Amino acid sequence: MNKSPKEIALEKAILKMLPEGRLPQLASMLFEDEELHALQEYANEVSIKRLGYNDHGPVHMRKVVLNAMTVAGLLRGAGIRLSLESEEIGTWEDSWIALMLAGMMHDVGMTVTRSDHEIFSIELCRPLLDRFLAAQFPDDARRRVVLRSLVMECIGGHMGGIDIHSLEAGILLVADGCDMEKGRARIPLKIATQAKIGDIHKYSSSAVERIEITAGEQRPVRITVHMSSSVGFFQVEEVLFPKLAHSPIRHLVELHAGILGEPMKVYQ
Repeated sequence: MNKSPKEIALEKAILKMLPEGRLPQLASMLFEDEELHALQEYANEVSIKRLGYNDHGPVHMRKVVLNAMTVAGLLRGAGIRLSLESEEIGTWEDSWIALMLAGMMHDVGMTVTRSDHEIFSIELCRPLLDRFLAAQFPDDARRRVVLRSLVMECIGGHMGGIDIHSLEAGILLVADGCDMEKGRARIPLKIATQAKIGDIHKYSSSAVERIEITAGEQRPVRITVHMSSSVGFFQVEEVLFPKLAHSPIRHLVELHAGILGEPMKVYQ
């Protein structure tokens, strides 16, 4: 399995922030799974070479996991319990397991098509998901059922096209929307193609210098988008903000965006 330096760096960052227990074990299993990595790589090839979109492969999916873990950690630090824990269905660790599984598989449907790719992701990830859950919880059928269903809600809802209700699915929706820094459009911008639908995603993403996910002043989570030019507002206003507005964690997040050196625009 060949991994890029960026993939390796993200894996190290994810493992570093995980507490001891089942989570690091699961992360290592996911990172070293040949079939999952092949799906992620092919999703990226279809997205970039065939469709002209941004990165939807191994780097993006790891970045979404890192974003999701960061948001979940900030909420936990603020004393906010996610849906499994607050509803007394599972533990905070169960929620993080679901987020990690969903983050690593949410875009594998790009191997088929862009349209409704989240539904294809659910179909393609089902055998892998069952395999991972069976390895972690061989004697706990109920836990496998709960986590499988939650992962599918997270994946199915990550485009904001269907109603989602758990905080976990809301976190993944926002975590996905936050991966829009300029590095994500680096390869598509190098490929010379005629103008096509989807070009605005790579050009607007190239204007986003960095995104910070930190503790907020008024709310537990603050997302700050730093841009080099105004075209980056497309990513904020047409991609990230609609996802945040549709997310069950919207009341827990502040969104700030602006061009470097200019005052920030506050969205909520």
